[in-house]
Amino acid sequence: MGQDYYAVLGLGRGASDADVKKAYRKLALRYHPWRCKEPRAAERFRQLAEAYDVLSDPMKKGIYDKFGEEGLKEGIPLEFAADNAWSDGYVFHNDPYRVFKEFFGGDNPFAEFFAEDGTELILPFGGLRGRGAMRQDPAVVRDLYLSLEDLFHGCTKKIKISRRVMNEDGQTSSIRDKILTIDVQPGWRPGTRITFEKEGDQGPNVIPADITFVVQEKMHPRFKRANDNLIFITTIPLGKALVGCTVDVRTLDGRLLNIPINDIVDPTYCKVVPGEGMPLPGDPQHRGDLLIYFNICFPKKLTPDKKMLLRSALLS
Repeated sequence: MGQDYYAVLGLGRGASDADVKKAYRKLALRYHPWRCKEPRAAERFRQLAEAYDVLSDPMKKGIYDKFGEEGLKEGIPLEFAADNAWSDGYVFHNDPYRVFKEFFGGDNPFAEFFAEDGTELILPFGGLRGRGAMRQDPAVVRDLYLSLEDLFHGCTKKIKISRRVMNEDGQTSSIRDKILTIDVQPGWRPGTRITFEKEGDQGPNVIPADITFVVQEKMHPRFKRANDNLIFITTIPLGKALVGCTVDVRTLDGRLLNIPINDIVDPTYCKVVPGEGMPLPGDPQHRGDLLIYFNICFPKKLTPDKKMLLRSALLS
């Protein structure tokens, strides 16, 4: 079933032109998307504009009253259309914002409701009931995944975003791309937040949202981070755990460290290598430590001779 233009404006069939104007004035102000934040405000606003466009035009209104929406939009039956003027049907192509602007006049459609000193006038029919302050949408938060190498050296990341931007007419908008540049500093930790103020979608009577990126670390094949320290786990056989060994560690900046292990390595042992961790935030010339943990590989089985040698060495 088609829409009832009179019902859209809250009117009866006998409504006069003045009634149509008064109803549109009241409802268009109430449901204007700049003011009304109901989910269906934009659709309601468009329906009001279409209803006013039809009922304020004597010819369209006459056709609608006689043939209904079907006759208006599908075309008047040829036997009733002497000049075939409406045989192609009516389609609402106008911009509802333009209908509103033309109805109220002026570049600022709300201007007539404000006094010269900027104080809002109170409308008797429940339109603008107190001037709403410009609101800002909640921040848009996105994760920024970085490798340990990125966070060790620092780097520059360029991120393309698509956002809605108001056009010059101040009523319509379009989607445009923009490149945001993030200068990653050495030593940044997970959870570091980088905020670009007011880079979100633009809209009428709205302050664009901030866009915030939150640093997250990608998994690394060799290291795990613990604040400013780096954890490295290596596997050594039981014999080397007892008699000592050398552990080779390839650092994030490509150096090969040869770390001598002269202590007896038990399951809780940790070798601390000072200054070989992550750069300190704000002081990248200094670093945390490298923490080496060991996975001790025990033999699956021993020959009788080896058992004898171990018994002799360990139990004597």
